[in-house]
Amino acid sequence: MTVNSLIYNAMSQNNNAMTTAEITQLGVSRTMLSRYVKAGLMQRVRQGTYILSSEIHDDMYTMMLRSPHIIFSHETALFLNGLSDRTPFIQSLTIPSNASLPKSISGECNCFYVNELLYSLGVTQCKTAFGNQVRCYNAERTICDIVRSRSRLDEETFVMAIRNYAKSPTKNLNLLTEYATKFRILKQITQIFEIIL
Repeated sequence: MTVNSLIYNAMSQNNNAMTTAEITQLGVSRTMLSRYVKAGLMQRVRQGTYILSSEIHDDMYTMMLRSPHIIFSHETALFLNGLSDRTPFIQSLTIPSNASLPKSISGECNCFYVNELLYSLGVTQCKTAFGNQVRCYNAERTICDIVRSRSRLDEETFVMAIRNYAKSPTKNLNLLTEYATKFRILKQITQIFEIIL
């Protein structure tokens, strides 16, 4: 038994991961999908998401596939933006306050909810350690997020992120000021940078 060539080709073009819906759209039944899994040709890596058994599971990428609302933020965005060298054990993500996550994901991540007007502020694409592009917030938005949620972060991670941002040749202080103003934390940001630096 081999994997249907349509699935194989589609997965190759889709970072080697697909949802059940995407697979059934190719004309492959759920029964056949189960047979592929039982035969060890495919692996169910989370509810409704599959990879070829010969591939490595990219947790961030397959998590993002489960919901169009997911944007990686906080500690995960610090890692993706190179502001922290700590790989997060639990992914942090943000969704709009009027949305919800599938139950299969909500129990395995730190979820932050934000007003719809601020939700898309600073969205960018970053590469995971496996080279897949995922939605996350840029460095300036991430700094604002960790300041707003400081009590939920490890102090060492917080201080290191601020210092790494300050040393970054790509930092954009004008953009940071703009975001901090929109989040109404400009005074806090100014004080933190004065103390830590």
